[in-house]
Amino acid sequence: MNSRVLIIEDDEAIVNFLRRSLLFEGYTVDAAKDGQGGLLLAHDNAPDVVVLDWMLPGMDGLEVCRRLRASGGAPILMLTARDTVSDRVQGLDAGADDYMVKPFNLDELLARIRALLRRTQPIRPTVYEFLDLTLDTGTRQATRGKRTVDLTAKEYELLELFMRHPRQVLTREIIYDNVWGYDFGGDSNIIEVYVRYLRQKLEAGKASRLIHTVRGMGYVLRETE
Repeated sequence: MNSRVLIIEDDEAIVNFLRRSLLFEGYTVDAAKDGQGGLLLAHDNAPDVVVLDWMLPGMDGLEVCRRLRASGGAPILMLTARDTVSDRVQGLDAGADDYMVKPFNLDELLARIRALLRRTQPIRPTVYEFLDLTLDTGTRQATRGKRTVDLTAKEYELLELFMRHPRQVLTREIIYDNVWGYDFGGDSNIIEVYVRYLRQKLEAGKASRLIHTVRGMGYVLRETE
C-alpha cells in the first residue's frame, strides 16, 4: 500500500507542484488549503506523513501542528518562509518532527519525507535492473554488465529517476522537478549536459545506448532498436 501524504498549504502553486511530484513518486496525496480542512482530512484518512505550512488562513500551522500531535498522528514536516532560530524552536516545540524553509529543494524535501516514513515504515534498499544495467539504492552503486559505473550525486539522482520509470518518456519538467527542484534557476541546458555525462559513462566500451532522446518531449530509458 502506498504511503499517504497530507499537504496543508494555502499556496496553490506549491500544492500543485508537490502533488504532481509526490504522485509521480508513488505516494497517495491529500491536500487542504487551511488548517480546519487539514484536520478533517487527517481524521477521515489518516496520513503517514504531513507536510504543513506555518502561515495558513484562520488557524495557523502551529495550532494545527499541536492538534495533530495531541491526537498522536503521523510525523509532521513544517514548511515555512520563517527562518529564524526562534521560529524553528517554536515549530519543533509545537510538535513538528522536521522543519524546512521556503524556497525548498524538491530532492531534499523528498529525502526528508522518506526519512520521516522510515521511523514508522522501515524502507529496504531497492535494486533496479534494466537489461544489463543495475542500480542499488542502498549502496548507490551502478553497474553495466560487470563494469562499475562511477556517478556523481546528481548523475545518480538522474539515473535513479530513469530506472524507476523504464520505457516512460520523462519530460524536461518532470526531470527538473525531481532532480533539481522547482526553485532551480540554473542554465537551461543543464539536463542535456547531465544526460550527456550519463551516456558517456553508461556507453563506455561501446556499450549500447540506453537513454534516448524523444524529440520535442524529453528522454526515455529503453532498449536500442
